Amino acid sequence: MKLIPILTRRTSAAPATEPAAASGARLGWLDALRGIAALIVALHHFDVLRMLPFGGAVWRNFDMGLFGVMLFFIVSGYIIPASLERRGDVRGFWIGRIFRIYPALIAAFVLSMMILPAGDGSVALLRTGDNLASLVANGLMLQDLLGVINGMNVTWTLCYEMVFYFLVTALFTRGLHRHSAPIAVGLAGLALVTGTAVGTQLLNAELGSTRMLLLIVTPVVLVGLAGVLSGNRTLTGVGALLLGGIGLVLVTLNGRAPAFETWMIFSTMFAGTVVYRAQHGQLGRVPALLACGFVVVAGALAGRLYNHGKVLDLTWSSGWKAWSVAYLAAWALFAVGFLLRRRRFPKVLTWLGAISFSVYLLHIPLLRTIEPLLGIPPQPSSTLGRIAWTAIFLGVVVAVSHLMYHLVEMPMQRLGRRVQKAVERRRPADRPAAPAPTASATSAEPEPALSGPRAD
Repeated sequence: MKLIPILTRRTSAAPATEPAAASGARLGWLDALRGIAALIVALHHFDVLRMLPFGGAVWRNFDMGLFGVMLFFIVSGYIIPASLERRGDVRGFWIGRIFRIYPALIAAFVLSMMILPAGDGSVALLRTGDNLASLVANGLMLQDLLGVINGMNVTWTLCYEMVFYFLVTALFTRGLHRHSAPIAVGLAGLALVTGTAVGTQLLNAELGSTRMLLLIVTPVVLVGLAGVLSGNRTLTGVGALLLGGIGLVLVTLNGRAPAFETWMIFSTMFAGTVVYRAQHGQLGRVPALLACGFVVVAGALAGRLYNHGKVLDLTWSSGWKAWSVAYLAAWALFAVGFLLRRRRFPKVLTWLGAISFSVYLLHIPLLRTIEPLLGIPPQPSSTLGRIAWTAIFLGVVVAVSHLMYHLVEMPMQRLGRRVQKAVERRRPADRPAAPAPTASATSAEPEPALSGPRAD
């Protein structure tokens, strides 16, 4: 396996008409979807299909990794803009993001580098020959768009998440955040038009070196972050525009994935936002269905048109069927979860969803660690041996992830909330003008919907 990848007119300012549900019920379906996605991604990297008699047929027609990551991106698109708009506070949103992602990411890097030998390619932070570039690019979470090797081979998805945060923040500060549907449709159309025509890593080639690109991008990002963290309305707007602008430039000119996959990832995320807006009365159902329907069809069609030949070396899928079927399946499962959102989901799925970020970060390093320790071949000969090996792998992953969630993620999230309150007391934010969130907006913010489908 290898690494790499994935209107709105405001119809009413009134609160959503659907009855309010308990917070746990509202978030349970999102947790369940993340839990399923995390499990599928872990089994994909475990290479579970090689242990199944029909695994080859599944591999040819369904990309488990793409399914998992697209499901994560839909969920992220649904909840991240809602979180920002619920707060109405750009600074608070970014403090929350920082304390949710970076502590777990740093802990995963430290643990992985401790348990894995230097020659193991799944962790490359400070092991690339250019430690400064590695540290800076991965610290910005833009490494996959800067021509720098991912510090951990699943963290490429964090780059897409980070750029999505940039774009959502810029739209919010300009009062354009309600236009999710035309943005989603436009990006899907762009994916169909550009296909594989747009070259990748053009900036590195033109500027001559990755370090030169880092010298340009790093101060822009840092100034932008300083702006959105300042609490000053003018500086926040300027910072958001810098972040949104640099994000667009990087994904357009310097990505590693083919253009159709890059733009379908962002289209998918904004389509997830469209679902949220329709649910909460910010967009009519018919426009929402048309927008999401176009995105879904465009995703399947883009795979059919472009995922052939040499492009397979970039998407690392077996062919167009595997890409398109997985993309459609991710949307189908999200739709099922959405329709069942008022129901209580099994606790095991909501628990798995809660620890999904830790599962995402740790499952490959743990797999690489326990294989030699137990002396178990990747493909035991007996059926019982395969079942036992799979159970051991999943048991270790969820146990360690559970510990990291409780020892790192939760304490740091609580610290982040305290920091937000302290900063707000000392220097109240001058919030950019924006429509108030609806009364039924999600009352709690789930953990990051992040994962990586393809890694070796």
